[in-house]
Amino acid sequence: MTTLTAHPPNAAAPDRTLNIASRLSAQADAAPDRPALIVPWRRNPTGSGPARWTFSELDQESNRIADGLRGVGIDRGVRTVVMIRPGLEFTGVIFALFKLGAVPILIDPGMGVARMIDCIETSEPEAFIGVPLAQVVRWFHRRRFPKLHSIVTVGRRFGWGGATLDEVRRGGSRRFQAAQTGPDDVAAILFTTGSTGPPKGVVYEHGMFDAQVRWIRSFYDMQPGEVDLPAFPLFALFSTAMGITCIIPEMDPSHPARCRPQKLVRDLLAYDVTTTFGSPAIWRRVGAFCIRRGIRLPRLKRVLTAGAPIPWRVIEQWRRILPDDGDIHTPYGATESLPVTSIRGRELLEGGLIARARSGAGTCVGAPFPGLSVRIIRISDDPVPVWRDDLEVRAGEHGEIVVSGDVVTREYDHQPDATALHKIREGDRIWHRIGDVGYFDGDGRLWFCGRKAHRVPTQERCLFTIECEAIFNEHPEVFRTALVGVPAGSGGGVKRPVLVVEPLPGRYPRGRRRAEFTRELLELGRRDDRTRGIREVLYHRAFPVDIRHNAKIFREKLAVWAAERLS
Repeated sequence: MTTLTAHPPNAAAPDRTLNIASRLSAQADAAPDRPALIVPWRRNPTGSGPARWTFSELDQESNRIADGLRGVGIDRGVRTVVMIRPGLEFTGVIFALFKLGAVPILIDPGMGVARMIDCIETSEPEAFIGVPLAQVVRWFHRRRFPKLHSIVTVGRRFGWGGATLDEVRRGGSRRFQAAQTGPDDVAAILFTTGSTGPPKGVVYEHGMFDAQVRWIRSFYDMQPGEVDLPAFPLFALFSTAMGITCIIPEMDPSHPARCRPQKLVRDLLAYDVTTTFGSPAIWRRVGAFCIRRGIRLPRLKRVLTAGAPIPWRVIEQWRRILPDDGDIHTPYGATESLPVTSIRGRELLEGGLIARARSGAGTCVGAPFPGLSVRIIRISDDPVPVWRDDLEVRAGEHGEIVVSGDVVTREYDHQPDATALHKIREGDRIWHRIGDVGYFDGDGRLWFCGRKAHRVPTQERCLFTIECEAIFNEHPEVFRTALVGVPAGSGGGVKRPVLVVEPLPGRYPRGRRRAEFTRELLELGRRDDRTRGIREVLYHRAFPVDIRHNAKIFREKLAVWAAERLS
């Protein structure tokens, strides 16, 4: 049996009303004048400083917006697409919708217009709150949203009707009674990025958001009065719910790898930021910038990074940038279940775990969060409607990671087939199949070995991407590698393993060097039983990556590309 369970911190009472927006109101009562949101790249109305709202102002402004939205037909249960740039308005609108008991629908615009419109259509929205560009896109596809009855534009309104957010705010009162929602009431629908399949709308309940706030605050010891710089917009909501001041960074959240590190470092230093969250693509750039300039960040206690395994060299960099009591943390989870586990950079470096990862053990993602149960089950692509004890693998064996707990979502929105494929029922309990392969070590730590959909079944064995790629990533001229499978021609689902290599900048091999580079890589592979059978190597200048973190490799696209190159 490979089940690990820990007890949750400060569990909420199961049978009371619960609205996640009540946490904002509580912070406004406790510290009304504390800054809640600061936008350094935008000026306040008088031009005397950056735009900002205190906790009292954020609470009152979200009240005004909620009251005004009710006046334009957005009320409890109304499914509302929100497409606003991170900042004051985004946070105010989301908390207003929570207070109404409406259901904000959040979709990453970086997925492209076609997929975004498909997601909106699937979610059957009744209201749409967005910037002018989003309204233009909506208007051109308006026939696909027949239930839409309320339009609010954040900014200048043109010929598409509806109200502006300024009009909504002027029509609302600062005194507003939040809806008496319950822990099981739907709070929001958050779409996955679709990095390993079509995007899916994940149904979040108020109790799930509340549990996330409690767990994250307790585990990382986050305290009211700290300062956060969230490079992922949703984390501004968590921080404000904890009484933490949020500095909204000047960057495009849809393209974190394009961030300008000097601007992030400027704000980290200027506002004495104590905590920050972002993808590995961000911290790789910011870390390299700090090392080049000899910059340390003496007030930064914790850097949280998630979305893909973070290179060990980046962890080493950040240990040199942070103060002695600071650390880089790598929480692991998914949109459907966040957080699952977490581990500190210090434990990875000093506990010998990096060395094990570099030799092909996978990526250690730490022990489960208190309150979460994690099991490892046999790998299968078929639905598992009901839990059976014989699903679990033996201790230490590889299998699919499944999780259960207060932060685990129950279903996908309007996608019963996806729900059936990813959820397992055990009485009243729901187990979510994350779709990742992993195992537990002897110390109860979870190791991530790759996506289940990315495994490469060969004649000899089943290969897992993260384990195999680590062997080849040791080459000094490699930036990253991707193991993919191409049709083997023998049937039975067997594939031919191919290594795709993205060299470091300026190291793309040509002519004779390409053959030498390939020989060196294959020599590395021959040192391990798992990689000895990988005999084909291709080179790619820039891997396709996911839209949210710019760090997850799109191995599906690389597999198609590799098959075409080898055919």
